Amino acid sequence: MNSARYRGARVGGCLSAEVEQRPGGEVLLRSTEPLGDFPRRLSDRLEHWARTTPDRVLAAQRDPAVPGGGDWLHVTYGQMLERARAVGQALLERGADVERPLAILSGNDLEHLTLAMGAMWAGVPWVPISPAYSLLSSDHAKLRHIFDVTTPAVVYASDPSYASAIKSVAPSERADVHVVLGTGTLPDRTTTLLSDLLSATPGAALDAAHASTGPDTIVKFLFTSGSTKQPKGVVNTQRMWCANLQMQAQCMGFLADEPPVLVDWLPWNHTFGGNQNVGLVLYNGGTLYIDEGKPTPKGIAQTIRNLREIAPTVYFNVPKGFEELSLAMEHDEILRSSLFSRVKAFMFAGAGLSQSVWDRLDRQAEATVGERIRIITGLGMTETAPSCLFVVQPGAGSGHVGLPCPGVEVKLVPNAEGSGKTEIRFRGPNVMPGYWRAPELTADAFDSEGFYRTGDAVRWIDDRNPQRGLAFDGRIAEDFKLSTGTFVSVGALRARVIAEGDPLVQDVVVAGLNRDDIGLLVFPRVDELRARFGLPLSMSASDVLGQDGVRAFFQAMLDRLWAAGTGSANRPARAVLLADPPQIDHGELTDKGSINQRMVLARRSALVERMYEARHGGVLLPGRS
Repeated sequence: MNSARYRGARVGGCLSAEVEQRPGGEVLLRSTEPLGDFPRRLSDRLEHWARTTPDRVLAAQRDPAVPGGGDWLHVTYGQMLERARAVGQALLERGADVERPLAILSGNDLEHLTLAMGAMWAGVPWVPISPAYSLLSSDHAKLRHIFDVTTPAVVYASDPSYASAIKSVAPSERADVHVVLGTGTLPDRTTTLLSDLLSATPGAALDAAHASTGPDTIVKFLFTSGSTKQPKGVVNTQRMWCANLQMQAQCMGFLADEPPVLVDWLPWNHTFGGNQNVGLVLYNGGTLYIDEGKPTPKGIAQTIRNLREIAPTVYFNVPKGFEELSLAMEHDEILRSSLFSRVKAFMFAGAGLSQSVWDRLDRQAEATVGERIRIITGLGMTETAPSCLFVVQPGAGSGHVGLPCPGVEVKLVPNAEGSGKTEIRFRGPNVMPGYWRAPELTADAFDSEGFYRTGDAVRWIDDRNPQRGLAFDGRIAEDFKLSTGTFVSVGALRARVIAEGDPLVQDVVVAGLNRDDIGLLVFPRVDELRARFGLPLSMSASDVLGQDGVRAFFQAMLDRLWAAGTGSANRPARAVLLADPPQIDHGELTDKGSINQRMVLARRSALVERMYEARHGGVLLPGRS
C-alpha cells in the first residue's frame, strides 16, 4: 500500500472492471461504471459556454508579432462563437463540404482554432496536417498523398513560408482550391486573408448546415504518422469525440470541479493534442494557453517561460517533455512553485515515462508543496479518439495503462502474430468507423466482432488480481526475433536502458533483427554529459562522446544491463553512441517527440553494421550518420 500523500482530485470511471473469460484464452473487459449521456455534437458545448460565460477566455497565445513572443492575446467563448459562425459561412460559400474539406497546413495558433471551430459549426470536416510535411519535406510526397485522399476545397496556411507546399498541392491552375493565409500573399496565386473570412455574414445556408450536423457528422480527418507506409486518414465523428470526452470526464472528475486551465504545446494534427486537450477544454468550459515550446533541450525554454507565468490545473505532455521539465526544475524554483501550485494531475501519453523521471517528479512535488501530484496515463490511439484505458489512482508505476473507460469494450487476444504476447483490441462509441476512402484498410483494421486491432501488446500487472489493471507490453510490430528465434520485447528493454542511463540518455533504439545478440543505438544528452564531466560548452558532441570518462560511463551502463539480463532476449551486448540527435524532418521523431524506431534503424543502417562488426561487442564511440 502506498502511504505517500497525494493532492486531492476526484476520479472514477475506470477504477474497476467486469472480467469475462472466453474459451481459447480470450478475455473481455468492461468498466463497472456505465457511460453517461454526452452531447450530440461538440459545437453544442461551444454554444453553451458562449451563452453562459461569454467573457471567459477559451484560448490564448503570445503575440507572434513580437520577437520571442509578447503578451498573451485572448479569445473568449463569446468571441469564438461569432468567429466560428462567420468562418463557417465563408467555407460554405467556397464550396467546402465532406467531400471537399478544409485543409490546415500550419501549427497550433488562434487562427487554426478559429478555422476548426468554423468548420465544425458548418459541418465541414477539417484536415490538420503536420507542418513538417510542408516545411521540412523536400518532395511533399506525404502532403500530396493527403490531398489526393481528401480533395480539399480550402487550404489554409499561416504565412507565405508555406508557398512551396501550396504550389505542390494547389497550383495556380487549380481554381477550385481556395487558398487562405493568415498574413501575406503568394506570387502568381490568388489568396484570401483569414480576416476576409471573418467578415462574412452568417445566413440561412449556415443555419441549415449547422442544424443538419449530428453524431454521425464527420468532424475531422486525422492522419496517422505513416512511418512505414503512407499516412491513413482516420475518420473522426462527432459521436467519437463527444463520447470520448464524456469518458474522460468520468475518469477525471476533477475536470468538472473547476474550469480546467491548460498550457499545452501538443500538435493538433495528433489526437492527444487536437482531440483530447482541445476537446476537454471545450467540453468543460476551460482555457487553453497555446505553448510554442517543444520537448527538446532547446525548445523547452519557451515551455518553461510559459509555465513560470501560467499555472495549469492539469498538465499534459509526452514523456520527453516531463523529462526535460523535471531536469529544469532541479534548479528552477520559480518553475517548480508555479507548476505545482494548483495542478491536480499530470498525464503523459505517446510513450512510456521512465520510472526515474516519475520518481523525480514525486520528489520535487513533495519538496515544493508537501504532497505528490498523481500521474495519470492510459492507452489510446488516433483510431479511438483517443482514450480507451486510464489509470487514475495514486501510486501507479511506469508502464501501467489501467482499466477500460466507461463505454469501452476491451478484448485481450493471446499469442498475437506468434509473438507469445497478448494483443489488446477495442470496441465502443469512440472507435472510428474506418479510414477515409480506404475500404480495404478499414476491413483489415477490425476483427470479425468489430473490435479494432491495435497491434499493441499488454499484460496483467498481477495475474491473480485483474483489478490492478494492465501494463503496456510494447508494439507487436516493433518486436523482433534474434537469429536464435528468440523474441525481443523492444518497449520493455528500451525503458530499462533509459532508466539505467538517466539522466544522461535521451533516447535509445533497439537493434538485432536476425542477429545473434541485441545492440543499442543510444542518443545521449550531450549537454548533461558536458556538465557531469566538466567539459567546455564549446566542445563538439563527437569530442564529448570520445572522452574516456564518458566512454567508461556508458560501458558501465552496458555492463549493468548485461548482468541484470536473464537471457539473450533482454541482454544487450553492444552499443553505439550517436552524436547526431534524431531528426524530425527525416521521420526519426514524430511531432510529439516520440522516437520512430524503424526510421532510425533504416537511416542509420551503416552504423548498425559497424556496431555488429565489433567482434566482442561493447560501446562504439562516436557514431555519426
